[in-house]
Amino acid sequence: MASSTTDPVSSAHSAAPPAAADARTGAAAPGGAGLTLFAVLLAVFVVPTSISGTAVALPDIGADTGAGSASLQWVVNAFNVAFACFTLVWGTLADLIGRIRAFALGAAVFAIASAACALAPNIYVLDGARALAGLGGAAIFACGSAILSSAYDGPARAKAFALFGTVAGVGVALGPTVSGPAVDALGWRWIFGLQAVVLAVVLLCVPAISRRVKEQAARTGRLDVRGAVVFVVAMAALTYGIVQGSAWGWASPGTLGLLVFALVLLALFSALAKRTEAPLLDVSLLRNRRFVAYTLVPVAASFGFVTQLTYLPSYLSTVAGFSASTAGATMLLLTIPVLALPMVGAKLVERGVSPMAVVFASLVCLVVGDLALLLIGPDASFTVMAPAMLVTGAGMGLSAGLVDGQALELVEPAKAGMAAGFINTLRLGSEAIAVAVFGSLLASLAADRSSTDPAGGYDSAFHTLLWVMAVVCLVLAALVVTLTRGSSRTEQAG
Repeated sequence: MASSTTDPVSSAHSAAPPAAADARTGAAAPGGAGLTLFAVLLAVFVVPTSISGTAVALPDIGADTGAGSASLQWVVNAFNVAFACFTLVWGTLADLIGRIRAFALGAAVFAIASAACALAPNIYVLDGARALAGLGGAAIFACGSAILSSAYDGPARAKAFALFGTVAGVGVALGPTVSGPAVDALGWRWIFGLQAVVLAVVLLCVPAISRRVKEQAARTGRLDVRGAVVFVVAMAALTYGIVQGSAWGWASPGTLGLLVFALVLLALFSALAKRTEAPLLDVSLLRNRRFVAYTLVPVAASFGFVTQLTYLPSYLSTVAGFSASTAGATMLLLTIPVLALPMVGAKLVERGVSPMAVVFASLVCLVVGDLALLLIGPDASFTVMAPAMLVTGAGMGLSAGLVDGQALELVEPAKAGMAAGFINTLRLGSEAIAVAVFGSLLASLAADRSSTDPAGGYDSAFHTLLWVMAVVCLVLAALVVTLTRGSSRTEQAG
C-alpha cells in the first residue's frame, strides 16, 4: 500500500519499486502522473459542461437556424443517446488497443465534432455533429477512468478519482454559468468552438503522456463486433424510447415497441456474451457482488439527485414563486456538496474508513435528503430548504469518484476499460431513465391535479415524486447492503 502522504499529481504506486509497479499496472513514471491527471480531468470537464451548458444556448440556436422544438431538443438528446450507446464499446476497445490511444482518439472525435457544431449550416448538421461529440465523450469518460485506474494506486488513486468526481460535478454545475456569458458575448457557435480548443490542448498533452506512462498490456483478442452492434442498437432503442416516451405516451405502440425490442436485444447480447471468447462485456464481472454493489450507487444518485437537479428549479419557480435567478442561486445548495465532498470521501478512506461505509453514508443522505424536501411548500423558507438540499447533495458528493475507483480496484487491470465502460453505461442510462420517467410522471400528476389550482397541482405532484425518489433510493440501498453482506469484509481502503 502506498504511503498516506502520496499525492496523485506527484507520484503513483510508491509502495512498489518503479519497475515492478509499471509492469503490474502500467503506472505513470515520476513526472508523468501530474500531466496524465491534468489531461484526463481537463477532458472530463468538457463533457458535462457540454451537456448542461448546451441547454442555455438552445433559444439562440433556434432563433439562428429556425429549428423547431423537436429538432432543438435533439441538440442535447443526440449527445446523450450516443454517449449511452458507446461507453461500453469504448471501454472494451481501450483494453484491446490501449487506454491512452483510445482516450486520444475519443478526444479527437469530440474536438472535430465540436468544430463541426460551431460551423454547422443548419440544425440537422448540428444534431449529427452532437451525436458524434457524444461518441467522443463516451471514450473520454470510459478511457479516462481506466487510465487513472492504471496510473495510480493506494491513496493516490482515491484522490485521483475524487478529483475525477469533483471535476465532473464542477462541469455540470458551471456549464450554464460558463456557456451563458459566452453565448451573450460571442454567440452560440463559440461554446462549441471553445470545447474544440480545450480538447486540442488535451491532445497536445498526449504524446508526452505516452512517453512517460507505460501503457497497460493490451488484452488479447479482437473487438466483439457482433456483440457491439447488438448492444449499441439495444441501447439506441432503449434511450430513444425513453426520450420519446413522454411525447408519444408511455403506453403508445411506438414506445412499448422500442422498449420491448431493446429488452429482447439485451437478452440476446447476454446470450452471445456467454458464447464469445472475448465478449464486449465479460459477464463474469457481474458475479463479483461487491463490484455490482458499487455500480448501483450511481444509479441511486441518478434517481435521488439528478432528478432534483433537473426538476427542483421548476418547482421553486412555479410553486414557491422564485425568480429564475433566485432559483438558480438556490440550486447552489444542491451542487456545493458535489464540489466539496468527493475529496472528503477520499480523505476518510485514506484514514482507514471503509469505502463501503462512505458509500452507505451517501445512500442514507440521498434517502434522508429526498424525504426532508417533503417539508418545502409554496412558502418555502431557506431554513427548511437548505439542510434538505445540502444533505441530498452530500449523497451525491460523498460517493462521486469513489465508487469508480473502488469498483475498478476489484477488476483485473486488463479489464479495467470494460469495467469503466459498464459503470458509465449504468450511470448515463439510469440518468436518462430517471429524468425521462420522472418528468413524464410529474407532468401527468400535475395535469390531473391542477384543473383549478395549477401551482397546487404541481406542488402535490412534486411531493409524490419525492416519495418515489426516496423509495427507489431506499430499495437500491437495501440491494447494495444485501450484495455486500455475503462478500469479504476485507477491503483495500487505500
